[in-house]
Amino acid sequence: MIFTGFPNEGITFLDEILINNSKEWFESNKERHQKLIVTPNKTFVQEMGEHLQILIPTIHAIPKVNKSLFRIYRDARFHLAEPIKTRIGIIFWQGDGHRMQSSSFYMHYDSQEVFIASGIRNFKPALLSTYREYIQDESKRILLHTILQDLKEKGYSIPEPHYKRYPLGFEASQTHSYLSLYNAMFAYSSFKPTKIFYSSQIVDTCFTIYKDMFDLHQWVYELTLKSKN
Repeated sequence: MIFTGFPNEGITFLDEILINNSKEWFESNKERHQKLIVTPNKTFVQEMGEHLQILIPTIHAIPKVNKSLFRIYRDARFHLAEPIKTRIGIIFWQGDGHRMQSSSFYMHYDSQEVFIASGIRNFKPALLSTYREYIQDESKRILLHTILQDLKEKGYSIPEPHYKRYPLGFEASQTHSYLSLYNAMFAYSSFKPTKIFYSSQIVDTCFTIYKDMFDLHQWVYELTLKSKN
């Protein structure tokens, strides 16, 4: 199947969940969910995966739930009142680790925002420890700082540092020591759904962004290899 864009009706479906957020409603609308969300998402993953193989031949682009597609149900332990997600997430990752702790190209969308990012959006303790060890090397800090500055100059956004105090082994006088205050490393771009989102052009738009973010993706990927070793 050829990807022709995300259907406008899919966004309408997500907005309907906002006011009908129950398993009962969702069960009665499963066929719409399959047609308006699941099928176009799978087709997008296949199309986008073929593009990303130009950058990374081993990229994981697997059009299945809990692979490149996220579950529509929230974790019932924390979201009893609103069990259904109103935001759709898609991920392409590099490496053999868990997809959320691997350097990835990510996207999510709802009626208000299309969010496109690369990197890792949250370091678990083991990876955070490796990250801090990794950037003890000044050359690694300089390279990461340069990559982030280049992305900012291109108009991309970087999250604010998470921590206020420098961790053990870092101090303000060190070159680019601010990097030690992060608990994640990614860059992103966001925009409202427009006619591009509803057409095949969204593939080229995403690819251009991911290509711009490729150096950051590779820096984070090398970090994950260090963590694995």
